[in-house]
Amino acid sequence: MSEASPQDRLELLQLLQQEPRGSANRHGDRIQALIAALEQAQPADLSTPEALEQLEGVWELRWSSSSQPYLAVAPWLENLKCLAPSKGRGMNLLRLSGPLASLAGIAVEASIAVVQAEQPPNQRVEVRFRRGGWLGPSLGANRLQWLRSVNQSFPAWLDITVLDANLRVCRGNAGTLFALKRRHDLNLADLLLTPQN
Repeated sequence: MSEASPQDRLELLQLLQQEPRGSANRHGDRIQALIAALEQAQPADLSTPEALEQLEGVWELRWSSSSQPYLAVAPWLENLKCLAPSKGRGMNLLRLSGPLASLAGIAVEASIAVVQAEQPPNQRVEVRFRRGGWLGPSLGANRLQWLRSVNQSFPAWLDITVLDANLRVCRGNAGTLFALKRRHDLNLADLLLTPQN
């Protein structure tokens, strides 16, 4: 492991926090270089309760190496990842940014579990998609929603390679690289769907 590099972390966070959303897309080569340096200097290890606690929360995708529309980062779109490893649950949520955010979104719910590695560090999270569809606004204690079961025909996983209180980097099973920042202003319990019976 190389020496920790707080300047690299700070620069990456500054690039990810640029507004409007999607501004970081102009700095893809630099972001990939910073991520590679942090993965060497500060590799995540999910084998401790403290790391799992850090993983828990609402994360916003701020940069992705993918060209897929559902992995895009754009000014008008919040691409949120809600992770609750303590409950074995996760959810991807796409919704409009701004005042209309709570009115509607597209969600995919999943079961998640940390996979024990043969050699440290433990970084892999298995993802099994369960249901997905449309989420509407809350009406009292209930939320309008139209969700269907998802037939997952392939194993999915993420390697969480960098993790701290505000920054998460991960690599997907399709080779995509993701950089996310924590959304301290959003409550995980408010966003996660009610578990299926």
